[in-house]
Amino acid sequence: MRPVFPALWLSARGIWALFGVALTLALASAVPVLLPLVAVGAVALITLAAVDAALGPGAGALRIIRRALPPLALRRRSHLAYDLENRGALAVRIGIVEPVLAAVAFPASETVVRLPPRSRASAQLDIEPRERGAVRFGPFYAWSENRIGLLRRRYRIEADEEGRIFPDLSAVVGSGRLAERRTLLDAGLRRLRLRGDGTEFESLREYSDGDGFGRIDWKATARRGRTMVAQYEPERSQNVIVALDCGRLMTPRLGTVRKFDYALTAALSVARVAQQADDNVGVTAFAARPLLELAPRRGAAHFRALAQALYDVQPCLEEADYETICAALGRRYTKRSLIVLFTDIFDPVTSRAVLAGVATLVPRHLVVCVLMNDAVLAAALDADVHTPTAAFRTAVAMRLSDERAKAVAALRGRGVIIIDVPAPKLTTALIDTYLDIKARGRL
Repeated sequence: MRPVFPALWLSARGIWALFGVALTLALASAVPVLLPLVAVGAVALITLAAVDAALGPGAGALRIIRRALPPLALRRRSHLAYDLENRGALAVRIGIVEPVLAAVAFPASETVVRLPPRSRASAQLDIEPRERGAVRFGPFYAWSENRIGLLRRRYRIEADEEGRIFPDLSAVVGSGRLAERRTLLDAGLRRLRLRGDGTEFESLREYSDGDGFGRIDWKATARRGRTMVAQYEPERSQNVIVALDCGRLMTPRLGTVRKFDYALTAALSVARVAQQADDNVGVTAFAARPLLELAPRRGAAHFRALAQALYDVQPCLEEADYETICAALGRRYTKRSLIVLFTDIFDPVTSRAVLAGVATLVPRHLVVCVLMNDAVLAAALDADVHTPTAAFRTAVAMRLSDERAKAVAALRGRGVIIIDVPAPKLTTALIDTYLDIKARGRL
Protein backbone atom coordinates (compact mmCIF):
# COMPACT_ATOMS: atom_id res chain seq x y z
CA MET A 1 0.00 0.00 0.00
CA ARG A 2 1.60 3.23 -1.14
CA PRO A 3 0.51 6.88 -1.45
CA VAL A 4 -0.70 8.19 -4.81
CA PHE A 5 0.59 11.55 -6.06
CA PRO A 6 -0.56 13.99 -4.84
CA ALA A 7 -0.67 12.12 -1.53
CA LEU A 8 -2.72 14.87 0.18
CA TRP A 9 -5.86 16.33 -1.33
CA LEU A 10 -8.66 18.50 -0.03
CA SER A 11 -11.64 16.55 1.26
CA ALA A 12 -15.23 17.70 0.72
CA ARG A 13 -15.07 19.41 4.13
CA GLY A 14 -11.83 21.14 3.17
CA ILE A 15 -13.28 22.36 -0.12
CA TRP A 16 -16.33 23.82 1.64
CA ALA A 17 -14.09 25.53 4.22
CA LEU A 18 -11.93 27.04 1.48
CA PHE A 19 -15.04 28.14 -0.39
CA GLY A 20 -16.32 29.84 2.78
CA VAL A 21 -13.09 31.82 3.21
CA ALA A 22 -13.10 32.80 -0.48
CA LEU A 23 -16.74 33.90 -0.30
CA THR A 24 -16.05 35.99 2.81
CA LEU A 25 -13.09 37.59 1.03
CA ALA A 26 -15.31 38.48 -1.92
CA LEU A 27 -17.87 40.05 0.38
CA ALA A 28 -15.10 41.95 2.21
CA SER A 29 -14.41 43.96 -0.97
CA ALA A 30 -17.84 45.52 -0.51
CA VAL A 31 -17.94 45.35 3.30
CA PRO A 32 -14.40 46.13 4.57
CA VAL A 33 -15.39 45.33 8.14
CA LEU A 34 -15.24 41.63 7.15
CA LEU A 35 -11.50 41.76 6.39
CA PRO A 36 -10.41 40.81 9.95
CA LEU A 37 -12.84 37.88 9.79
CA VAL A 38 -11.24 36.76 6.53
CA ALA A 39 -7.78 36.91 8.10
CA VAL A 40 -8.89 34.90 11.14
CA GLY A 41 -10.63 32.33 8.93
CA ALA A 42 -7.61 31.94 6.65
CA VAL A 43 -5.20 31.51 9.57
CA ALA A 44 -7.54 29.00 11.23
CA LEU A 45 -7.91 27.03 8.01
CA ILE A 46 -4.16 26.92 7.40
CA THR A 47 -3.50 25.91 11.03
CA LEU A 48 -6.10 23.14 10.98
CA ALA A 49 -4.79 21.87 7.65
CA ALA A 50 -1.26 21.75 9.05
CA VAL A 51 -2.46 19.86 12.13
CA ASP A 52 -4.46 17.51 9.90
CA ALA A 53 -1.38 16.80 7.80
CA ALA A 54 0.75 16.20 10.89
CA LEU A 55 -1.72 13.84 12.56
CA GLY A 56 -1.93 11.49 9.61
CA PRO A 57 -2.58 8.62 9.41
CA GLY A 58 0.39 7.58 7.34
CA ALA A 59 0.35 4.64 4.98
CA GLY A 60 2.09 2.47 7.57
CA ALA A 61 -0.75 2.93 10.06
CA LEU A 62 -3.33 1.35 7.76
CA ARG A 63 -3.67 -2.11 6.30
CA ILE A 64 -6.23 -2.92 3.59
CA ILE A 65 -6.51 -6.32 1.91
CA ARG A 66 -9.01 -7.52 -0.67
CA ARG A 67 -10.10 -11.07 0.10
CA ALA A 68 -10.19 -13.89 -2.42
CA LEU A 69 -12.84 -13.42 -5.07
CA PRO A 70 -16.19 -15.12 -4.45
CA PRO A 71 -17.89 -17.27 -7.11
CA LEU A 72 -19.29 -14.96 -9.78
CA ALA A 73 -22.38 -15.63 -11.90
CA LEU A 74 -23.65 -13.56 -14.80
CA ARG A 75 -26.20 -10.91 -13.71
CA ARG A 76 -26.21 -12.22 -10.13
CA ARG A 77 -25.31 -9.65 -7.48
CA SER A 78 -22.21 -10.48 -5.48
CA HIS A 79 -19.66 -8.50 -3.50
CA LEU A 80 -15.97 -7.93 -2.97
CA ALA A 81 -14.83 -8.24 0.64
CA TYR A 82 -12.00 -6.34 2.33
CA ASP A 83 -10.14 -6.60 5.63
CA LEU A 84 -9.13 -3.26 7.16
CA GLU A 85 -6.86 -2.50 10.11
CA ASN A 86 -6.10 0.82 11.81
CA ARG A 87 -2.82 0.54 13.73
CA GLY A 88 -2.74 4.23 14.67
CA ALA A 89 -3.89 6.07 17.78
CA LEU A 90 -6.56 8.13 15.97
CA ALA A 91 -9.94 7.17 14.55
CA VAL A 92 -10.09 7.32 10.75
CA ARG A 93 -12.56 7.13 7.88
CA ILE A 94 -11.51 4.88 5.02
CA GLY A 95 -13.02 4.76 1.55
CA ILE A 96 -12.41 2.02 -1.02
CA VAL A 97 -12.60 2.56 -4.77
CA GLU A 98 -12.26 -0.10 -7.48
CA PRO A 99 -11.21 0.83 -11.03
CA VAL A 100 -13.86 0.53 -13.73
CA LEU A 101 -14.11 -2.89 -15.41
CA ALA A 102 -16.06 -3.54 -18.60
CA ALA A 103 -17.27 -6.94 -17.38
CA VAL A 104 -18.40 -5.84 -13.90
CA ALA A 105 -20.77 -3.10 -12.75
CA PHE A 106 -19.84 -1.26 -9.56
CA PRO A 107 -22.15 0.94 -7.44
CA ALA A 108 -22.11 4.68 -7.99
CA SER A 109 -21.14 5.33 -4.36
CA GLU A 110 -17.91 4.19 -2.76
CA THR A 111 -17.63 2.03 0.34
CA VAL A 112 -16.78 4.05 3.47
CA VAL A 113 -15.84 2.54 6.86
CA ARG A 114 -15.12 4.25 10.19
CA LEU A 115 -12.31 2.62 12.17
CA PRO A 116 -11.63 3.41 15.86
CA PRO A 117 -7.99 3.53 17.03
CA ARG A 118 -6.14 0.21 16.92
CA SER A 119 -9.07 -1.75 15.53
CA ARG A 120 -10.02 -4.02 12.67
CA ALA A 121 -13.10 -4.18 10.48
CA SER A 122 -14.40 -5.64 7.25
CA ALA A 123 -16.12 -3.98 4.32
CA GLN A 124 -18.03 -5.04 1.24
CA LEU A 125 -18.47 -3.53 -2.20
CA ASP A 126 -21.49 -4.73 -4.18
CA ILE A 127 -20.85 -5.79 -7.77
CA GLU A 128 -22.87 -7.25 -10.63
CA PRO A 129 -21.08 -9.22 -13.39
CA ARG A 130 -22.21 -8.04 -16.84
CA GLU A 131 -20.11 -10.18 -19.19
CA ARG A 132 -19.32 -13.88 -18.92
CA GLY A 133 -15.72 -15.08 -19.04
CA ALA A 134 -12.43 -14.26 -17.36
CA VAL A 135 -12.03 -10.92 -15.59
CA ARG A 136 -8.92 -9.57 -13.86
CA PHE A 137 -9.19 -7.57 -10.65
CA GLY A 138 -5.97 -5.58 -10.38
CA PRO A 139 -4.79 -2.80 -8.05
CA PHE A 140 -7.45 -0.77 -6.26
CA TYR A 141 -7.47 2.53 -4.40
CA ALA A 142 -8.34 3.83 -0.95
CA TRP A 143 -8.45 7.13 0.89
CA SER A 144 -8.39 8.07 4.57
CA GLU A 145 -9.39 11.03 6.71
CA ASN A 146 -8.87 11.78 10.40
CA ARG A 147 -11.41 13.53 12.62
CA ILE A 148 -10.41 17.00 11.42
CA GLY A 149 -11.32 15.88 7.92
CA LEU A 150 -9.85 18.75 5.87
CA LEU A 151 -7.32 16.61 4.00
CA ARG A 152 -7.73 13.27 2.30
CA ARG A 153 -4.83 10.84 1.87
CA ARG A 154 -4.93 8.58 -1.18
CA TYR A 155 -3.34 5.16 -1.58
CA ARG A 156 -2.87 2.49 -4.20
CA ILE A 157 -3.12 -1.13 -3.00
CA GLU A 158 -1.40 -3.69 -5.18
CA ALA A 159 -3.48 -6.76 -5.97
CA ASP A 160 -3.87 -9.07 -8.93
CA GLU A 161 -6.43 -11.85 -9.16
CA GLU A 162 -8.29 -13.39 -12.06
CA GLY A 163 -11.96 -14.13 -11.58
CA ARG A 164 -14.29 -16.27 -13.64
CA ILE A 165 -17.83 -15.21 -14.40
CA PHE A 166 -19.97 -18.29 -14.98
CA PRO A 167 -23.53 -18.55 -16.27
CA ASP A 168 -26.23 -18.28 -13.62
CA LEU A 169 -27.53 -21.75 -12.71
CA SER A 170 -29.96 -20.65 -10.00
CA ALA A 171 -32.93 -21.87 -12.07
CA VAL A 172 -31.82 -25.46 -11.41
CA VAL A 173 -32.33 -24.93 -7.69
CA GLY A 174 -35.58 -23.06 -8.20
CA SER A 175 -37.31 -25.61 -10.40
CA GLY A 176 -40.29 -27.01 -8.52
CA ARG A 177 -39.99 -30.49 -9.98
CA LEU A 178 -36.47 -30.75 -8.62
CA ALA A 179 -37.45 -29.97 -5.06
CA GLU A 180 -37.85 -33.56 -3.88
CA ARG A 181 -34.74 -34.85 -2.12
CA ARG A 182 -33.81 -38.27 -0.87
CA THR A 183 -31.02 -39.53 1.37
CA LEU A 184 -28.58 -41.88 -0.35
CA LEU A 185 -27.31 -44.18 2.41
CA ASP A 186 -24.34 -45.44 0.44
CA ALA A 187 -23.07 -41.92 -0.24
CA GLY A 188 -24.29 -40.12 2.85
CA LEU A 189 -25.19 -37.12 0.71
CA ARG A 190 -28.27 -35.09 -0.10
CA ARG A 191 -28.95 -35.09 -3.82
CA LEU A 192 -31.78 -34.42 -6.21
CA ARG A 193 -33.68 -37.36 -7.56
CA LEU A 194 -36.16 -37.39 -10.41
CA ARG A 195 -39.52 -38.91 -9.61
CA GLY A 196 -42.08 -39.69 -12.32
CA ASP A 197 -43.70 -42.25 -14.57
CA GLY A 198 -40.47 -43.61 -15.99
CA THR A 199 -39.63 -46.98 -17.47
CA GLU A 200 -37.43 -48.63 -14.82
CA PHE A 201 -39.06 -50.32 -11.81
CA GLU A 202 -37.88 -48.81 -8.53
CA SER A 203 -40.01 -49.93 -5.57
CA LEU A 204 -43.44 -50.84 -4.18
CA ARG A 205 -45.55 -48.78 -1.83
CA GLU A 206 -49.10 -48.78 -0.54
CA TYR A 207 -51.84 -47.29 -2.66
CA SER A 208 -52.82 -43.70 -1.88
CA ASP A 209 -55.43 -41.31 -3.23
CA GLY A 210 -54.49 -40.01 -6.65
CA ASP A 211 -52.58 -43.08 -7.81
CA GLY A 212 -53.62 -44.35 -11.22
CA PHE A 213 -55.51 -47.65 -11.43
CA GLY A 214 -53.01 -48.96 -13.96
CA ARG A 215 -50.12 -48.64 -11.49
CA ILE A 216 -51.52 -51.22 -9.06
CA ASP A 217 -49.30 -54.30 -8.84
CA TRP A 218 -51.87 -57.09 -8.48
CA LYS A 219 -49.36 -59.83 -7.69
CA ALA A 220 -47.82 -57.82 -4.86
CA THR A 221 -51.32 -56.90 -3.68
CA ALA A 222 -52.28 -60.58 -3.48
CA ARG A 223 -49.08 -61.51 -1.64
CA ARG A 224 -49.27 -58.74 0.96
CA GLY A 225 -53.01 -58.55 1.45
CA ARG A 226 -53.17 -54.80 0.82
CA THR A 227 -53.22 -52.68 -2.32
CA MET A 228 -49.67 -52.06 -3.56
CA VAL A 229 -48.54 -49.65 -6.25
CA ALA A 230 -45.42 -49.99 -8.39
CA GLN A 231 -43.11 -46.98 -8.53
CA TYR A 232 -40.96 -46.33 -11.55
CA GLU A 233 -38.07 -44.02 -12.24
CA PRO A 234 -36.60 -42.65 -15.43
CA GLU A 235 -34.06 -44.82 -17.21
CA ARG A 236 -30.47 -43.86 -16.43
CA SER A 237 -27.15 -43.69 -18.30
CA GLN A 238 -28.69 -42.29 -21.47
CA ASN A 239 -26.83 -39.84 -23.68
CA VAL A 240 -27.72 -36.15 -23.64
CA ILE A 241 -25.78 -34.17 -26.25
CA VAL A 242 -25.87 -30.37 -26.06
CA ALA A 243 -25.13 -28.70 -29.42
CA LEU A 244 -24.45 -24.96 -29.01
CA ASP A 245 -24.62 -22.67 -32.03
CA CYS A 246 -21.88 -20.05 -31.51
CA GLY A 247 -22.46 -18.37 -34.87
CA ARG A 248 -23.81 -15.03 -36.04
CA LEU A 249 -27.43 -15.64 -35.07
CA MET A 250 -26.52 -15.99 -31.39
CA THR A 251 -24.61 -12.69 -31.08
CA PRO A 252 -27.52 -10.19 -30.81
CA ARG A 253 -28.56 -8.93 -27.41
CA LEU A 254 -32.03 -9.26 -25.96
CA GLY A 255 -32.01 -6.25 -23.69
CA THR A 256 -28.58 -6.32 -22.07
CA VAL A 257 -27.91 -10.06 -22.37
CA ARG A 258 -26.74 -11.84 -25.50
CA LYS A 259 -28.81 -14.69 -26.92
CA PHE A 260 -25.80 -16.96 -26.56
CA ASP A 261 -25.58 -16.26 -22.83
CA TYR A 262 -29.21 -17.25 -22.38
CA ALA A 263 -28.53 -20.42 -24.38
CA LEU A 264 -25.39 -21.28 -22.42
CA THR A 265 -27.16 -20.82 -19.09
CA ALA A 266 -29.95 -23.14 -20.21
CA ALA A 267 -27.44 -25.66 -21.60
CA LEU A 268 -25.48 -25.90 -18.36
CA SER A 269 -28.69 -26.03 -16.34
CA VAL A 270 -30.07 -29.00 -18.26
CA ALA A 271 -26.63 -30.63 -18.11
CA ARG A 272 -26.73 -30.26 -14.33
CA VAL A 273 -30.17 -31.86 -14.15
CA ALA A 274 -29.08 -34.69 -16.46
CA GLN A 275 -26.02 -35.27 -14.29
CA GLN A 276 -28.28 -35.55 -11.25
CA ALA A 277 -30.34 -38.12 -13.19
CA ASP A 278 -27.17 -40.16 -13.87
CA ASP A 279 -27.32 -39.50 -17.61
CA ASN A 280 -24.21 -39.04 -19.75
CA VAL A 281 -23.81 -35.44 -20.91
CA GLY A 282 -21.70 -34.34 -23.87
CA VAL A 283 -21.23 -30.93 -25.49
CA THR A 284 -20.47 -29.67 -28.98
CA ALA A 285 -19.98 -25.93 -29.53
CA PHE A 286 -19.72 -24.87 -33.16
CA ALA A 287 -19.82 -22.05 -35.67
CA ALA A 288 -18.32 -22.51 -39.13
CA ARG A 289 -16.25 -25.28 -37.52
CA PRO A 290 -16.31 -27.17 -34.22
CA LEU A 291 -15.07 -24.96 -31.38
CA LEU A 292 -15.36 -27.38 -28.48
CA GLU A 293 -16.20 -31.06 -28.12
CA LEU A 294 -16.59 -32.99 -24.88
CA ALA A 295 -17.55 -36.66 -24.97
CA PRO A 296 -20.60 -37.70 -22.94
CA ARG A 297 -19.86 -38.80 -19.40
CA ARG A 298 -21.69 -38.63 -16.11
CA GLY A 299 -20.91 -37.52 -12.60
CA ALA A 300 -20.33 -34.30 -10.70
CA ALA A 301 -16.67 -34.10 -11.75
CA HIS A 302 -17.66 -34.22 -15.41
CA PHE A 303 -20.22 -31.45 -14.91
CA ARG A 304 -17.54 -29.26 -13.33
CA ALA A 305 -15.33 -29.96 -16.34
CA LEU A 306 -18.19 -28.91 -18.63
CA ALA A 307 -18.68 -25.66 -16.75
CA GLN A 308 -14.94 -24.89 -16.79
CA ALA A 309 -14.74 -25.58 -20.52
CA LEU A 310 -17.81 -23.55 -21.47
CA TYR A 311 -17.71 -20.52 -19.18
CA ASP A 312 -15.59 -18.42 -21.56
CA VAL A 313 -16.83 -19.73 -24.93
CA GLN A 314 -17.96 -16.70 -26.93
CA PRO A 315 -20.13 -16.39 -30.07
CA CYS A 316 -18.55 -15.10 -33.27
CA LEU A 317 -19.71 -13.45 -36.49
CA GLU A 318 -19.57 -16.61 -38.60
CA GLU A 319 -22.30 -18.61 -40.29
CA ALA A 320 -22.85 -21.87 -38.45
CA ASP A 321 -22.37 -24.99 -40.58
CA TYR A 322 -25.38 -27.01 -39.39
CA GLU A 323 -25.20 -29.76 -41.99
CA THR A 324 -21.56 -30.64 -41.30
CA ILE A 325 -21.99 -30.53 -37.52
CA CYS A 326 -25.20 -32.58 -37.50
CA ALA A 327 -23.68 -35.15 -39.86
CA ALA A 328 -20.67 -35.46 -37.55
CA LEU A 329 -22.97 -35.92 -34.54
CA GLY A 330 -24.87 -38.64 -36.39
CA ARG A 331 -21.65 -40.51 -37.19
CA ARG A 332 -20.20 -40.11 -33.71
CA TYR A 333 -23.24 -41.20 -31.71
CA THR A 334 -24.80 -44.41 -32.96
CA LYS A 335 -26.71 -45.07 -29.73
CA ARG A 336 -30.05 -43.26 -29.55
CA SER A 337 -29.44 -39.97 -27.76
CA LEU A 338 -31.23 -36.80 -26.79
CA ILE A 339 -29.66 -34.02 -28.87
CA VAL A 340 -30.46 -30.49 -27.68
CA LEU A 341 -29.70 -27.96 -30.44
CA PHE A 342 -29.51 -24.30 -29.42
CA THR A 343 -29.89 -21.98 -32.39
CA ASP A 344 -32.19 -19.38 -33.92
CA ILE A 345 -34.17 -19.22 -37.14
CA PHE A 346 -35.01 -16.01 -38.97
CA ASP A 347 -34.30 -16.27 -42.67
CA PRO A 348 -34.98 -18.94 -45.33
CA VAL A 349 -31.28 -19.76 -45.78
CA THR A 350 -30.79 -20.55 -42.10
CA SER A 351 -34.07 -22.47 -41.96
CA ARG A 352 -33.06 -24.72 -44.86
CA ALA A 353 -29.63 -25.33 -43.33
CA VAL A 354 -31.12 -26.28 -39.95
CA LEU A 355 -33.71 -28.57 -41.58
CA ALA A 356 -31.06 -30.30 -43.67
CA GLY A 357 -28.84 -30.81 -40.64
CA VAL A 358 -31.59 -32.13 -38.39
CA ALA A 359 -32.71 -34.55 -41.13
CA THR A 360 -29.46 -36.47 -40.62
CA LEU A 361 -30.23 -36.96 -36.91
CA VAL A 362 -33.88 -38.08 -36.87
CA PRO A 363 -35.38 -40.60 -36.39
CA ARG A 364 -32.35 -42.34 -34.82
CA HIS A 365 -32.04 -39.61 -32.22
CA LEU A 366 -34.57 -37.52 -30.33
CA VAL A 367 -33.86 -33.88 -31.21
CA VAL A 368 -34.93 -30.83 -29.22
CA CYS A 369 -34.49 -27.52 -31.05
CA VAL A 370 -34.26 -24.61 -28.62
CA LEU A 371 -35.23 -21.17 -29.95
CA MET A 372 -35.83 -17.81 -28.30
CA ASN A 373 -38.73 -15.45 -28.91
CA ASP A 374 -37.57 -11.96 -29.78
CA ALA A 375 -39.43 -9.33 -27.77
CA VAL A 376 -38.49 -6.65 -30.33
CA LEU A 377 -40.09 -8.68 -33.12
CA ALA A 378 -43.23 -9.24 -31.05
CA ALA A 379 -43.43 -5.54 -30.21
CA ALA A 380 -43.12 -4.62 -33.91
CA LEU A 381 -46.01 -6.95 -34.75
CA ASP A 382 -48.23 -5.45 -32.04
CA ALA A 383 -47.32 -1.81 -32.66
CA ASP A 384 -49.80 0.69 -34.07
CA VAL A 385 -48.91 1.79 -37.60
CA HIS A 386 -49.15 5.54 -38.18
CA THR A 387 -46.10 6.33 -40.32
CA PRO A 388 -44.42 4.80 -43.39
CA THR A 389 -41.44 3.82 -41.23
CA ALA A 390 -43.68 1.99 -38.77
CA ALA A 391 -45.49 0.26 -41.63
CA PHE A 392 -42.18 -0.90 -43.11
CA ARG A 393 -41.01 -2.15 -39.71
CA THR A 394 -44.24 -4.10 -39.19
CA ALA A 395 -44.05 -5.59 -42.70
CA VAL A 396 -40.50 -6.82 -42.09
CA ALA A 397 -41.52 -8.25 -38.72
CA MET A 398 -44.47 -10.09 -40.31
CA ARG A 399 -42.22 -11.58 -42.97
CA LEU A 400 -39.64 -12.75 -40.44
CA SER A 401 -42.38 -14.16 -38.23
CA ASP A 402 -43.91 -16.09 -41.15
CA GLU A 403 -40.53 -17.54 -42.15
CA ARG A 404 -39.92 -18.59 -38.57
CA ALA A 405 -43.35 -20.20 -38.25
CA LYS A 406 -42.82 -22.19 -41.47
CA ALA A 407 -39.43 -23.45 -40.28
CA VAL A 408 -40.82 -24.43 -36.87
CA ALA A 409 -43.71 -26.29 -38.51
CA ALA A 410 -41.30 -28.14 -40.81
CA LEU A 411 -39.12 -29.18 -37.85
CA ARG A 412 -42.13 -30.39 -35.90
CA GLY A 413 -43.23 -32.35 -38.94
CA ARG A 414 -39.94 -34.25 -38.79
CA GLY A 415 -40.53 -35.19 -35.16
CA VAL A 416 -38.34 -32.50 -33.61
CA ILE A 417 -39.42 -31.12 -30.23
CA ILE A 418 -39.50 -27.32 -30.38
CA ILE A 419 -38.95 -24.99 -27.44
CA ASP A 420 -39.79 -21.44 -28.51
CA VAL A 421 -40.21 -19.19 -25.47
CA PRO A 422 -38.99 -15.75 -24.33
CA ALA A 423 -35.33 -15.88 -23.42
CA PRO A 424 -35.79 -15.34 -19.63
CA LYS A 425 -38.03 -18.45 -19.51
CA LEU A 426 -35.71 -20.61 -21.58
CA THR A 427 -33.98 -22.47 -18.75
CA THR A 428 -37.09 -23.58 -16.90
CA ALA A 429 -38.84 -24.55 -20.16
CA LEU A 430 -35.90 -26.73 -21.18
CA ILE A 431 -35.65 -28.40 -17.77
CA ASP A 432 -39.37 -29.19 -17.84
CA THR A 433 -39.06 -30.63 -21.35
CA TYR A 434 -36.15 -32.84 -20.30
CA LEU A 435 -38.03 -34.11 -17.25
CA ASP A 436 -41.09 -34.84 -19.38
CA ILE A 437 -38.99 -36.80 -21.89
CA LYS A 438 -37.46 -38.84 -19.09
CA ALA A 439 -40.80 -39.47 -17.38
CA ARG A 440 -42.43 -40.65 -20.63
CA GLY A 441 -39.47 -42.82 -21.58
CA ARG A 442 -39.17 -41.24 -25.03
CA LEU A 443 -35.50 -42.16 -25.28
